[in-house]
Amino acid sequence: MANHTGGVVGGVDAHADKHHVAVVDLQGRLLGATTFPTTAAGYAQLISWLRGHGEIERVGVESTGAYAAGLVRALRAGGISVVEVNQPHRHARQRLGKSDPIDAELAARAALSRTATAVPKQTSGIVEAIRQLQIVRTSALKARHAALQQLNDLIVTAPEQLRSNLREGRTMRAKAALCRRLRADIARVHEPEQAAKLALSSLARRIGELDREINHLDGQLEQLVRIAAPRTTQLFGVGTQGASQLLIAAGQNIERFRSEAAFAKICGAAPIQASSGRTTRHRLDPGGDRQANRALHMIAVCRLRYCPRTQAYAAKRTRDGLNKREILRCLKRYIARETFHTLQADLGALTST
Repeated sequence: MANHTGGVVGGVDAHADKHHVAVVDLQGRLLGATTFPTTAAGYAQLISWLRGHGEIERVGVESTGAYAAGLVRALRAGGISVVEVNQPHRHARQRLGKSDPIDAELAARAALSRTATAVPKQTSGIVEAIRQLQIVRTSALKARHAALQQLNDLIVTAPEQLRSNLREGRTMRAKAALCRRLRADIARVHEPEQAAKLALSSLARRIGELDREINHLDGQLEQLVRIAAPRTTQLFGVGTQGASQLLIAAGQNIERFRSEAAFAKICGAAPIQASSGRTTRHRLDPGGDRQANRALHMIAVCRLRYCPRTQAYAAKRTRDGLNKREILRCLKRYIARETFHTLQADLGALTST
């Protein structure tokens, strides 16, 4: 085995501190298994160890978008083909057990048998920058929503005199602006009214900080999306947020999709057969990237409200007997096809430059 010089296939079970690696030859014989640290030096040692067993055909890697993101970048920089591997099937785990070396070997065998063929997203371009900013923006939105809800709850239970003063604000934003003006007497903070003033003013300042953070991130995202997808953002109803979610779903290397149908499947917009007897129909796909699916849904809703062409299409399909959910499904499938081609052109031009 030590003198093996043919092609080999690697498998990686990725973790935060170390990666478990296994290598098999093209006949499926296990040649070795070991671990390497998740550092730049560890990645170099891992690649050197794999090459020491023969010419690397490809490497199957788990968690390519999380723990193994750095390793995938190192493998690609070394000219090594990488495929994304899902977790082992439960039948394999029942038969072989569960351990990190076993998972690495199963990843290698999945890559060898071509059960795993998905190409991981490229994480070294502008789309990765958009993804990182989008994650922070989403968390800021959730934090702002939670703060506004807490502010409303505290106002409901506040002393009556304080509540009457805050009734002047009709919206939560107006009430938050009134709460920012409150000044509590720290020496009397043991009193419910003063404690309520301190709590409400603190929440109101937090909401203001989150508003400024979200506005700043929106400005940065708008610039990046305008650079990455100028054609896509020109489509009717496709704004910065929708385009950014579709870019994240596609990835910088959009050529990893064989067709626009594969992109629709990733976005959860591909139709699923739900026919029975004399009824021929399709239903919505509950899988896929739900954030990308939400972006398609919002684009479809916008077009139904403001686009005459889409309104005419909806009226025609209604006469054909389709309900609103089925019409939205058809529209999302069409939008997925349209945006895939514009994203393909945008990212292709970006790569060429």
